[in-house]
Amino acid sequence: MENTKSKKTYPKDGLDRVDGRLKVTGKAKYSAEYTIKGVTYGVLVGSTITSGSIKTIDTKKAEGAPGVLTVITYLNAPKLPGYQTPPAKGPLKIFYDEKIYFNGQPIALVVADSFERALFAASLVSATYNVDKHETDLLSNLSNGVLPHNGKDYVRGQEDAYKTAPVKVEQEYIIPTEVHSPMELHAIIARWDADDKVTVWDKTQGVKSTQRNIGQAFKISPDNIHVIAPFVGGAFGAALRTWPHEIGAVMAAKVVKRPVKLVLSRADMFTSVGYRPYTWQKIGLGATADGKLVGITHEAIGQTSAYEDFTENTVNTSQLMYVCPNVTTRYKLVSLNVNTPTPMRGPGEATGAFALESALDELSYALNIDPIELRMRNYAETDPLTGKPYSSKYLNEAYKLGADNIGWSERKQKPGTVAENGWLAGYGMGGGLFGAYRGSATVLARMMADGSLILQTAVTDIGPGTGTAMVNIASEMMGIPPEKIRFDMGDSSLPPSPTQGGSAITSTVGSAVHDACRDLKEKFQQLIGNGGTDKIDYANVLKQHNLPQLEVTTTSKGGEEQGKYAMYSWSVHFIKVLVNPATGVIKIDKATSVADAGLIMSHKTAASQIKGGSIMGIGMALMEEAVIDHRYGRLVNNNFADYHVAIQADIPQVQALFVNKADTVINPIGAKGMGEIATIGVAAAVANAVYNATGKRVRELPITLDKVV
Repeated sequence: MENTKSKKTYPKDGLDRVDGRLKVTGKAKYSAEYTIKGVTYGVLVGSTITSGSIKTIDTKKAEGAPGVLTVITYLNAPKLPGYQTPPAKGPLKIFYDEKIYFNGQPIALVVADSFERALFAASLVSATYNVDKHETDLLSNLSNGVLPHNGKDYVRGQEDAYKTAPVKVEQEYIIPTEVHSPMELHAIIARWDADDKVTVWDKTQGVKSTQRNIGQAFKISPDNIHVIAPFVGGAFGAALRTWPHEIGAVMAAKVVKRPVKLVLSRADMFTSVGYRPYTWQKIGLGATADGKLVGITHEAIGQTSAYEDFTENTVNTSQLMYVCPNVTTRYKLVSLNVNTPTPMRGPGEATGAFALESALDELSYALNIDPIELRMRNYAETDPLTGKPYSSKYLNEAYKLGADNIGWSERKQKPGTVAENGWLAGYGMGGGLFGAYRGSATVLARMMADGSLILQTAVTDIGPGTGTAMVNIASEMMGIPPEKIRFDMGDSSLPPSPTQGGSAITSTVGSAVHDACRDLKEKFQQLIGNGGTDKIDYANVLKQHNLPQLEVTTTSKGGEEQGKYAMYSWSVHFIKVLVNPATGVIKIDKATSVADAGLIMSHKTAASQIKGGSIMGIGMALMEEAVIDHRYGRLVNNNFADYHVAIQADIPQVQALFVNKADTVINPIGAKGMGEIATIGVAAAVANAVYNATGKRVRELPITLDKVV
């Protein structure tokens, strides 16, 4: 596919993070760090049963404790206008009634004049329950799986055609519950400024969505709700929605008529802000002897809560990734006594890619074909689902870049045959895709009298370097140095832009920055007249026209091209492992991730994105697992000591590579998202490498040493 912009690069690729100094010096303020006059402190009390209802709740001791201002339960909570609808499946309504759906569900909120006093008083709240039988084990309830609302099976060509293929693979794969586990705890400070006006400092990936959701719950105009989140720590999807604790904090602030700060505990983080759901999958692949796919069947059953359905695109990857005439996918949900899952980096696709890319690796051994060659024999040049042309796709180039970097030529097709210093060495790879999107965003661009540029939009930055990429785009467009540009964001009073998530922000907001700068330059050209040039002395033009500033507000969105092309970002991950044959200890010796994500706006922050996603995928493969004691329905490792995530000692220097060719269709800057593809496919690459090293196929994550020895 011809790409006239493929040679273009941004000249300031090495630009440091524009907020880096603020973060490393502690000057960046996160939601829990604001000093608000008269602030009080909230602590949640969780249910100690997993299913049933509250029989009695005793708050007298807590209410009488020093410094306590109130204890809110379903018995005395204000009746929120937005909650006064008949009970139906949907988000948990905090302090709405006596029903208990999961262990740790908030049953009370203690508010006191200090955190320590609130924490102590919370320990004094006691409850008795009517206990019902609970179910928290997905594998014991697979037979209870049902189609989601409006869901249906997908069949392209012949149903389950893999079963009649000359060569076939049929296996089951399991991913346990995984928790987002950002270092920054979820926190909110809520302050009512009048009966119908509220300000919140919140950990959220979308200030506009939080504004809408609070307005809906309290039935006040979103214009009267000010949400502030200029800095957000890691979220990975956990801050995409407005959770019950946020509504509870706003409720409590109204009750005590003072600001309320509520910071979740680490244990609360495991039960209050979602997770990647436990999922069982079965893959059937059928192929001809020369490696052409004949049929793919992908079945998945995921868990959701008893009160709300949460769905993912777990099986969709199998509909999209490779050329295959016969594809069948089935997806079901099992309602359990757990809190509701939520998107977690690469939601659905990361889960589905583990199964599909593992099964494809198994097929490569059955056919005795190199895994890369097998993928190339089934390479899709147009979208298998719709038949549309791709806006851009250079995944074949990504395969070569990654293979050369990892040393794929050293890989042996026969497992367990390569040793290095007494360790078994193995190579694996896995790929993935995620939709590339361009939504609508509005950006204000204001040139000041001193020649400095201010850009404003409501988008948040949860760590990927959004501000840096936007400054880089504006610097290129306006021809001024980055240090003369300020990017204001994370405030609902600013022009609207989407929630940070789904790998869409650079494409969406970056295009709006591009278009706003274009419009601002045109406005300057109008002042200059026919003698204008591309190189404009903005400060001098303003001075000549006696103007203190010049600004535009531009709304930017995609056009008809959005429906004419299939738009995706692509990735491939290569892993080399060393496995101790005596102990089963696994070391990641080398990791290379390659992104085909259009033109790169900021190489430094893009590389950080890819490296972080790869590390997250390594944790997914080797260690992450939230464990429930099903006798009680209670988590047993809801802390950083027992819930293991990858640390520095677990990972090598990850190599992040980019095809770096512009997508000339999706938007004017040629960029696509990469936050999700950074993780999609990594877990399979690790599992495939372990098999290549040892000959032992692990299909249930995490790959712990007991599964290898």
